[in-house]
Amino acid sequence: MKSRALVTFISVIIAAILLTGACSAGFVAGRVFNPPEQFSALLPGEEISTPLAQGVGGTPQELEELFVPFWQAWDLVHDQYVDQPVDDEALMRGAITGMLDSLGDPHTSYLNPEQYQALSAQLQGNESYEGIGAWVDPTSDYLTIISPIPGSPAEKVGLRTGDKIIAIDGEDMTGIDGELVRQRVLGPAGSTVTLTILRIGRDPFDVQITRAEITIPSVDYRMLDNDIAYVRVLTFADNTKDLLREALKDLMSQNPHGMILDLRGNGGGLLVSAVDVASEFISDGVIVYEEYADGTRDTYDANKGGLATDIPLVVLINQGSASASEIVAGAIQDQGRGQLIGMPSFGKGSVQIPTVLRNQQGAVRITVARWLTPKERTIHGEGLTPDIEVPFTDEDFANERDPQLEKAVDTLSK
Repeated sequence: MKSRALVTFISVIIAAILLTGACSAGFVAGRVFNPPEQFSALLPGEEISTPLAQGVGGTPQELEELFVPFWQAWDLVHDQYVDQPVDDEALMRGAITGMLDSLGDPHTSYLNPEQYQALSAQLQGNESYEGIGAWVDPTSDYLTIISPIPGSPAEKVGLRTGDKIIAIDGEDMTGIDGELVRQRVLGPAGSTVTLTILRIGRDPFDVQITRAEITIPSVDYRMLDNDIAYVRVLTFADNTKDLLREALKDLMSQNPHGMILDLRGNGGGLLVSAVDVASEFISDGVIVYEEYADGTRDTYDANKGGLATDIPLVVLINQGSASASEIVAGAIQDQGRGQLIGMPSFGKGSVQIPTVLRNQQGAVRITVARWLTPKERTIHGEGLTPDIEVPFTDEDFANERDPQLEKAVDTLSK
């Protein structure tokens, strides 16, 4: 496979994490730094030296004329704004944010230095944070919970996929930018926040959450009854490959006759990790295509040496399974390697490149391509339809039942 760059990392906007300092857009896609095979993030303090594009958008004279109104507005703010002096750095960052927002793509955006540094740490899989612990979507009408992190305060109070945060500490969040709402939810461990939740089928209700230090897990596993192995991948981080192989070695040594791969609530991560994970279950063939505006493609094939390429397999997905999760699940489904059970996935299959900005000013991420499954199905806006659809109801949640897992066990036990 010849790729346009060595590493891509991906995810849905939902991977914005409600943790102190976490980035507002979560795990993003990037492939411009030409790093080594293992992910090596450029932190905001490191500069890149990329030649400026020549002739893009017009001649130098045309560009100069184009930006006359911008500099006019800049001067007016400095001359007339009531609270002086103004913060030039904040104005510059706001200009970048506005430029990218004007494209109308929620996945193309600006990451300030703190957000980008937190993103880099998350993708390395070795950081803990303070907050309520949930992946969210800040692009909807209200900040929306995609999935609570296992063991987090958000999970303990019962927050669920699809919950909308409509008020914080009694203050209405209607019409407030999702990123600003997310920042309001942040706070140090031990502090409390009251969230008003809108959930389908219920009147709005309040939950009080005590924030905590949260370590984002990557892989969890155990043996179930009927000699069925269970492994859950919660994010696609830099260390997921090694953790998954350790789990599979342990599980396979116990001679299971079937395996469940749980990708529910997994909002994504590194592309290289997604390919590595899929390769543990698929012996050969295409994992995913990356298609660009001009119709050209990069092809990512399975790596050799997977540990669970022959065992009967079922994959669990839900509305919180996105991006890298959809790549893995889509490859397993298209290659006929196993059945998908659960609910339709999120449908995030666009590719973003993050580029570190000069002078320690964070990064911008730009959507450049879309993902296709091995059978050339579009992921973005479509999602994956499970082979066996099993809902997860309020009653199931209240009674601590997991009908999706039960169906997976039943399918493998036949």
